[in-house]
Amino acid sequence: MFIFDCNGVLVDSESIVAGVAAQELTRAGFAVSPEIVSRFFAGRRPADMLADIEAATKRKLPPNFASVLAGATLRRLRAELRATAHVEHALTWLRGPKCVASSSPLDRMRLSLESTGLLRFFDPYLFSASDVPRGKPAPDLFLHVAAKMHVEPADCVVVEDSPAGVAAAHAAGMSPIGFIGGSHTNPTLGAQLTAAGARAVVTDMRALKSTVVAIRGF
Repeated sequence: MFIFDCNGVLVDSESIVAGVAAQELTRAGFAVSPEIVSRFFAGRRPADMLADIEAATKRKLPPNFASVLAGATLRRLRAELRATAHVEHALTWLRGPKCVASSSPLDRMRLSLESTGLLRFFDPYLFSASDVPRGKPAPDLFLHVAAKMHVEPADCVVVEDSPAGVAAAHAAGMSPIGFIGGSHTNPTLGAQLTAAGARAVVTDMRALKSTVVAIRGF
């Protein structure tokens, strides 16, 4: 089975999401740059990001901040989001069951896939880390997906763009493949994904099928 992260893998959203988070945090009195958001919180649940910020600053965010951030993020994604280059090619040629496992809430995941025309490859198999006790880098989400899909973790290939996501897949006993073809990629990301446990790293979705064959034989 193939498990895809959504943000930064299927859709080129990470720069948008980090920009919105930085803007809204700064507006609330927590000055931070998009680069800092990306560096420390890529692949993480929004709730975990906000909890970490409060713990680090020893200050509370406004009571309605989570909903304000979610609304602003959805508006920007609806207006600007695009599918990752060549991802339809990869999804068309990969044979076998496919699903999405994302740190995003389900409504954001569904909007992202609907607006980019990718939902048809996965619906109804969309899984959010909001439904498990611990988000990435813990393995909870991926183990939850394997149980729901009735597939052994060892039979799952996971495509992830963040160290947290790769580490979660590795901890779940799956085969992680790192993807560094998004607009948010930095020069060290490939090495970070490898260090987190990626079996291989690809820069172009057209290389995904041959990479899967090379590491798994199918």
